[in-house]
Amino acid sequence: MNDVQEPRWAPRVTVATVVVRDGRLLLVEEAIDGRQVLNQPAGHLEPDETLAEAACRETLEETGWTVRLSAFIGTYQWTAPDGTPFLRFAYAAEPLSHDPARLLDDGILRALWLTPAELKADSTRLRSPLVWEVVADYLAGQRHPLSIVREAR
Repeated sequence: MNDVQEPRWAPRVTVATVVVRDGRLLLVEEAIDGRQVLNQPAGHLEPDETLAEAACRETLEETGWTVRLSAFIGTYQWTAPDGTPFLRFAYAAEPLSHDPARLLDDGILRALWLTPAELKADSTRLRSPLVWEVVADYLAGQRHPLSIVREAR
């Protein structure tokens, strides 16, 4: 029997929202490692927070938009080039109100609305392949009821 324990695999849990208004997607342009990249409003799950709460919080913090979740799109697993594993939980959301005076999270340069075609044309700037995968699934009609994600406390 080996007394040395291997470190546990611990992926970073993230949430993302697909917010659509007038056929355009709400995205963020952010500075990462000296590059300006595009991402959905997204971020990390915090302690004592549900996935749904995290999705709404991150959208507000990164864009100034208050949203209401309307559906669960899916769960996505990805390993970054540096070996960091991620699990992303993606939601569809409806925009409710915007606070243009709200300061955005550090690293966020701006929130912007792009058509799916504009986003796909700028695919070299996506923060990760998950950005387009989530959008493609949304555009294909992939929606699950919010109740599919069980959040027991």
